[in-house]
Amino acid sequence: MQTILDSKWHLFAKVAELGSLSRASAALDIPQSVVSRQIAQLEDESGSRLFRRTGRGVVLTELGERIYPRVKSMLLEGQQLADDIRSSKGIPMGEVRVGLLPSTVSVLAGPLFAESRKRFPEVQLHITEGSSGQLEEWLKEGRLDLSLLLREEDTARQDEPILTRLPLLLIVPLGHKLSLRTAIPFEEVLGLPLVLPSNPHPLRARLDALARQLGVLVKTGAEADSIHLQHEITAHGGGFAITAGQLSTRERERLTTVSIVDPVLSRSVVLGTTLHRPSTHALREVSKLILEAAPVLLNP
Repeated sequence: MQTILDSKWHLFAKVAELGSLSRASAALDIPQSVVSRQIAQLEDESGSRLFRRTGRGVVLTELGERIYPRVKSMLLEGQQLADDIRSSKGIPMGEVRVGLLPSTVSVLAGPLFAESRKRFPEVQLHITEGSSGQLEEWLKEGRLDLSLLLREEDTARQDEPILTRLPLLLIVPLGHKLSLRTAIPFEEVLGLPLVLPSNPHPLRARLDALARQLGVLVKTGAEADSIHLQHEITAHGGGFAITAGQLSTRERERLTTVSIVDPVLSRSVVLGTTLHRPSTHALREVSKLILEAAPVLLNP
């Protein structure tokens, strides 16, 4: 990320924010040795320690705590000024980092990259794939500028535009008697051994709340923390998954989907934005492009 201020202060702010040299190194995609060396240079120039080490990372010293808010404010102003200078001709420029969910990569990554390059040739678009939990963490750390995220029904915030709503389906092995069904009531689903993400997880919390309303408990057959793993375990007789992900061609050779009714369950795909970077011209234009293209591509 370009800035008109000394890049060492950007490193200082990132280490202070994450409380770890290694996490700052990963977030900025630079070697940890570089982070350590530049922080040491800052401390030499300041004539005092800015961080002290702990068993879990680093924390700010008294001096570090005193200057961190001012450094953060100056960095944000510097980034905004740099963007204003680059965009003075009305042309979006610079880097925008976007996160995509695995289930959206095949339909969204290519068209998004191609259209962005066509409309905004001076924008460097970096696309990353990850689970919703991973993407949200990277967004909070400032490693991503924009990201698609999953939200359980009615949990999307007002500042997170909804791109599409996806029905939650019961994933069933082909050949099982349930594979002949087109729909199954939710209360009947609760009697099945389910392959679920491990706690804490929004889907688990939601299923538990609905089950309590019916006076029953959710039966957990197995735990797996990705849709792909949940589908694999289901295909090998470990239970039944509840996901919004579409089955791949290979998965359809072993699995099928059954609609859940009474009630119908769904989750939303929303667009999240980082709080660690000013709203640059490039970021705003790519955000508009995603808001325009994603609902169409995700709902063919």
